Amino acid sequence: MEFKTLRNIENSFQQIRLYAIVFALLCVTVTGYALWKSYGFAEQQRQKIYVLDNGKSLMLALAQDASINRPVEAREHVRRFHELFFTLAPDKNAIESNMKRAFNLADKSAFDYYKDLLEKGYYGRIISGNVQQRIEMDSVVCSFETYPYAVRSYARQIIIRSSNVTRRSLITTCLLVNSVRSDNNPQGFNIEKFSVLENKDIEVIER
Repeated sequence: MEFKTLRNIENSFQQIRLYAIVFALLCVTVTGYALWKSYGFAEQQRQKIYVLDNGKSLMLALAQDASINRPVEAREHVRRFHELFFTLAPDKNAIESNMKRAFNLADKSAFDYYKDLLEKGYYGRIISGNVQQRIEMDSVVCSFETYPYAVRSYARQIIIRSSNVTRRSLITTCLLVNSVRSDNNPQGFNIEKFSVLENKDIEVIER
């Protein structure tokens, strides 16, 4: 009888130990699963940003990896610079305003090219001749294999005079480096070593 009691007590301890091990394993499994799900949820939340609309409504916007949009931003940066730099009106203040905004997107090489044209009287002839000049971008080719990024732009210059309209081909090159984003430079690039490779007449149309 005593032996049977001892066996029962030993079996009871074994069962308690087994239950304890199973319970511990269950706790570890539940805890691990909870941590894994929490980490996944946190990662999803980090891919979202919240935008306040005048402090009243709350809109949810998905945040994308910035590197995905860099090629698009690079082409837009170069395109915007060309539009500002080569769009001219017969108004000194308008020309200076456009140039000031263009210089925010480029280094001294763009200013040197502007100064060279200024010394040759190019802008004076624009004003005195009541000439309108605008640009149409054909393409902007960027190479992102090496840094700084090499860029070549192809465009058409349209010069409108009272007597005729001149169409010119314009090919430029530059290097793009990363810069700080600001109101004056929303894409966060800076143009270096700006150079005009070709700028010649294609056709002249009498008016």
